[in-house]
Amino acid sequence: MNKKKVAIIGAGIVGASAAYVLSKESDIELTIYDEGTGQGTAAAAGIISPWLSKRRNKKWYTMVKEGAAFYPNFLNDVMAGAPTPSSVYKRVGTLLFKKNYKQLEELLAIGLKRRENAPEIGDLAILSPQEIKELVPIYTQNKSALYASGGARVDGKKLVNLLLDKAVNNGATLKHEHVTLGRLDQTYSINYGHQTDPADAVILSASAWLPELLEPLGYNVDIHPQKGQLVEVTFDGYKTENWPVIMPEGEKDITPFENGTVVIGATHENEKGFDLEIEKSALTSMIKEASHTFSHYFSTSSIASFRSGTRAYTSDFSPFFGEIPGLENVYAASGLGATGLTAGPLVGQSLASLLLDENVRLSPEDYPIDKYVKKNQLN
Repeated sequence: MNKKKVAIIGAGIVGASAAYVLSKESDIELTIYDEGTGQGTAAAAGIISPWLSKRRNKKWYTMVKEGAAFYPNFLNDVMAGAPTPSSVYKRVGTLLFKKNYKQLEELLAIGLKRRENAPEIGDLAILSPQEIKELVPIYTQNKSALYASGGARVDGKKLVNLLLDKAVNNGATLKHEHVTLGRLDQTYSINYGHQTDPADAVILSASAWLPELLEPLGYNVDIHPQKGQLVEVTFDGYKTENWPVIMPEGEKDITPFENGTVVIGATHENEKGFDLEIEKSALTSMIKEASHTFSHYFSTSSIASFRSGTRAYTSDFSPFFGEIPGLENVYAASGLGATGLTAGPLVGQSLASLLLDENVRLSPEDYPIDKYVKKNQLN
């Protein structure tokens, strides 16, 4: 029996998750293509704690809520029941700060209500400054915070590498190539260099590079690149692996990992295109902000490294996925923005389910691809 040739273009969190799922299918010959430059996932320090957002887009909230709930079972499957390495993913809880105590009480009420349909949020409580210091010894401010025990952190690069390694071990092929997509009668061609690989079905998980793949085929794609920069600091002598994720007012989250490593960020820069240049002035200002809002232990002397990557967003900041109009057996997802690591595994699994003609946990009708990917009227 001839195997179905499936291509995945883009191996960030969405593509890598889809690749892992499809690699378990014995009747599929899977090839993954990813050049690697600028990938947002590889630079990202993910926070899995979507429940306390005040964003009013209910379909977005459903996606991230379901994405957070999906993680434990998905990783249990990936690890075949063995523990997930804590350097990849760990539930450590989250601390969310607001300007005043009343706002914390309002968020607590929201969290308790949402916990009825999202038990994975865990325990909720407003912690005093002293209680925060017991969790994070370097805390030096005098503000309370809302604690959610179900929050988790994830290292995007390590998770993607884990998923790709599992897919390759299952028989998939990984090619580090910059490719284009073409038509071959009823099938498709994946073109790179002087080579062409045929494909019966394709998943496009190329994030902000989706227009580059589809515009040559006559499509208008509402996707834009967003630059995200992060700074990594180290605290020698501190065991940081169990510290909760810290979410101050604004966008400069503080994500502790292992071995004294803490990541701050990221920026959300919509006017920088695909520029990946590190702007140290912007990142050192994040260090100062962390010092003022959380702990004076943060200083430029603690900087270990900088990161930069590219996210994708739509004009209305809503995600989408599904089969591309007019391209049978070609599926795509994009527009996840800063919530890519929260929703990415579930969206990747959903794309794989569509390709396999299986039930999809997320409803594609709620995230319509034809609103953002449209055939040019001249074609």
